[in-house]
Amino acid sequence: MTDQTRWGIDQVQVKNKAIKYQKDLVSRAMEQVVKMDESGITDLMIQIEAEYERKYGKNKTDKVVL
Repeated sequence: MTDQTRWGIDQVQVKNKAIKYQKDLVSRAMEQVVKMDESGITDLMIQIEAEYERKYGKNKTDKVVL
């Protein structure tokens, strides 16, 4: 067992909790996706792609200041 007083253990624990939280979110989302029909899944995919592009895409329009 790891010594809980060592430096950096709390950062590792926070990182592991964040990873577990993300996996739990995906699991809960998949439970709902299983209940959807084809059109619902298609709409969801479009929304997910748009959100992904907004957050992580290389759109220059997001970086323009008006």
